[in-house]
Amino acid sequence: MEQPPDVEEDNCLPDYRYLFCPDLLQHGCQTVIVSRSLPRVLTAAKKLAAATGQCCLPISMDVRDTPAIMAAVDQALKKFGKIDILINCAAGNFLCPASALSFNAFKTVVEIDTIGTFNVTRVLYEKFFQDHGGVIVNITATLSLRGQVLQVHAGSAKAAVDAMTRHLAVEWGPRNIRVNSLAPGPISGTEGLRRLGGIQASLSKELPHSPLQRMGNKTEIAHSALYLASPLASYVTGIMLVVDGPFAQKKGQGKQQSLMIPNPRNPD
Repeated sequence: MEQPPDVEEDNCLPDYRYLFCPDLLQHGCQTVIVSRSLPRVLTAAKKLAAATGQCCLPISMDVRDTPAIMAAVDQALKKFGKIDILINCAAGNFLCPASALSFNAFKTVVEIDTIGTFNVTRVLYEKFFQDHGGVIVNITATLSLRGQVLQVHAGSAKAAVDAMTRHLAVEWGPRNIRVNSLAPGPISGTEGLRRLGGIQASLSKELPHSPLQRMGNKTEIAHSALYLASPLASYVTGIMLVVDGPFAQKKGQGKQQSLMIPNPRNPD
């Protein structure tokens, strides 16, 4: 099956052939993008606005700072009047053996990935979702599906988010809130692959040990997120949608490790 088109780096597709009906979420709904780095979100917002013709509000915010999250949600609600969809994708990761991992490094990853996801979700629930319903998509990873070297911190943090997904789906379902996880495998042209896989892996789109024998691309992840966020998945909640080729289920731990260059980092 032919791959959908992709782009290099963090650009937008110059042309898009709709697989879903074109008005599904408008495929370019008004958005709010958040990061600790304001220059990055300013650049991304300009690209999104140019590509979609829709407004994109950039906000600088740390997911570990609950007052900042409250202010950001208030700013978004003042701008747009409502929030229909939350995509949680904050993550911190680096390669490090568990025996060399500092206590602070493990704590920092959990604070960003797990606690950060809860913080944003909890604030948005209180300020809008509990009265209006909504959709939450947590971008996690396949790290928790089986053991892997150098990734105990990130795997543990993302596993906790997947558990959070299931619990919130049950608790908040009666308020018309759907909560799902999306777990990508190796995706070409992404910062995560460049950091964890090394230069050689980031330049290659082939993955011979995967059943599909290739990496996924960003458009395929976008399609999966669109499905979970849209009315197409109106009866889907509390699941983890694995989009990896299916790389994570493939036996042979050493083959999966070949994507990673052992250059441990251990930030304090």
